Amino acid sequence: MSSTASGKNGTWRNWGGNVSARPAREVTPASVDELAAAVRQAAEEGLRIKAVGTGHSFTSIAATDGLLIRPQLLTGIRKIDRDAMTVTVEAGTPLKRLNVALAREGLSLTNMGDIMEQTVSGATSTGTHGTGRDSASIAAQIKALELVTADGSVLTCSEKENPDVFAAARIGLGALGVVTAITFAVEPLFLLTAREEPMPFERVLADFDELWAENEHFEFYWFPHTGSTNTKRNNRSVGPAQPVGQLKGWFEDEFLSNGVFQVANWVGRAVPATIPSIARISSRALSARTYTDIPYKVFTSPRRVRFVEMEFAVPREAVVETLRELKAMVDRSGLRVSFPVEVRTAPADDITLSTASGRDSAYIAVHMFRGTPYQRYFTAAERIFTAHEGRPHWGKVHTRDAEYFARVYPRFGEFTALRDRLDPERRFQNAYLRRVLGA
Repeated sequence: MSSTASGKNGTWRNWGGNVSARPAREVTPASVDELAAAVRQAAEEGLRIKAVGTGHSFTSIAATDGLLIRPQLLTGIRKIDRDAMTVTVEAGTPLKRLNVALAREGLSLTNMGDIMEQTVSGATSTGTHGTGRDSASIAAQIKALELVTADGSVLTCSEKENPDVFAAARIGLGALGVVTAITFAVEPLFLLTAREEPMPFERVLADFDELWAENEHFEFYWFPHTGSTNTKRNNRSVGPAQPVGQLKGWFEDEFLSNGVFQVANWVGRAVPATIPSIARISSRALSARTYTDIPYKVFTSPRRVRFVEMEFAVPREAVVETLRELKAMVDRSGLRVSFPVEVRTAPADDITLSTASGRDSAYIAVHMFRGTPYQRYFTAAERIFTAHEGRPHWGKVHTRDAEYFARVYPRFGEFTALRDRLDPERRFQNAYLRRVLGA
């Protein structure tokens, strides 16, 4: 599969190009039984185990020197239940295929992230989310899960069955077992009207509470070195559908957002002094537009320009102050930042290690073009985010550890206790999990 991050001579690489690993062995099981057998065999050989999706995490959460499980044969829809309004899907199914298949059946997820390249299990296990006033992350839409645990047994969980496992495993970081199937809540296919328009940074901050309250899905991008943002409001619509015209769509989504942006980033990487001017042009390039379409065509867009990303969830009431601090830091730092800062929200949920667990959250994501030094910018940003008890996205760059997480996640101990029970010998451990969950 072309989007599966891979490399030569047995080296695995992630999409962002900042993580690589050399597994001892790779398997591509064609059934849950084969996967369970592979887990049991790895245990006998004393190998650690990791399942890997499309490598869209910027952390080494999927890296292993043991057994690498590739789920691309575990794909497709197992069952659509129109009475319960759920769909059960194999873990290796890319979100893109799920969205298209559901639309064909007149169904849709309620909310989704801004790309759909990832596998359903990779996206949910790391807490992938979009933006929403009332609707939460992809994992929050899970109704049941099936996973193979360390002893090779298959465990199913839901609110009624193994509820303690369900509370944690929806965003399980790959630490509790290998997810083999997911049951999502779905609803009848609906239309969204997207309104995209530029707005001054100061106005967005002044009106943030209002913009959040008045829209089902509000997000914005601020271009560092400018006072400009591009805002996006998605709200349900009775129709009719009015998709973006093909030529206009190609021009804005492919040519401007991917093609020209790629070239601008090459120029910026070669001559950093040009970045503020490029940012001013970029912030003005995208004009206002309104269109109406089915959810996945509105929520998601192609991302072809490769980057490295850090994202933290802060309490929603702290977002304006955090953004002011971030802008002040960039302005006085002499940093040259060519990628916009993305701001989204999510309501509180009940998943143990969800970045929105128990609190209404706002997400602030900082990006740097792949191949440019990002450490100074990310370190300074992380200092601001952590001062607000920020929780980093599990699949994006951060330097936090178990001691920090025990402080910002009230139920952190619940997760580690469950892991002790399900994986006492740490079959699913790797260096990243040792850091974030403790030994």
